[in-house]
Amino acid sequence: MKCPCGCGRILELLLIPEAHPRWKLTVDSGGRPTLHPSVWVKDGCRSHFWLRQGQIEWCRDD
Repeated sequence: MKCPCGCGRILELLLIPEAHPRWKLTVDSGGRPTLHPSVWVKDGCRSHFWLRQGQIEWCRDD
């Protein structure tokens, strides 16, 4: 998926059970995806967000 911050980076998220780290993808009856856990880009743009029911929820910077 493309990083939602707009930097243009392609994020590769592993979904297969054997991978570590990995994400769980669920899709609701409306076709909206949810990822668990959050996505944290630790270099470059440093985005940190949740994808819940097709919407990006940005994590706060503390």
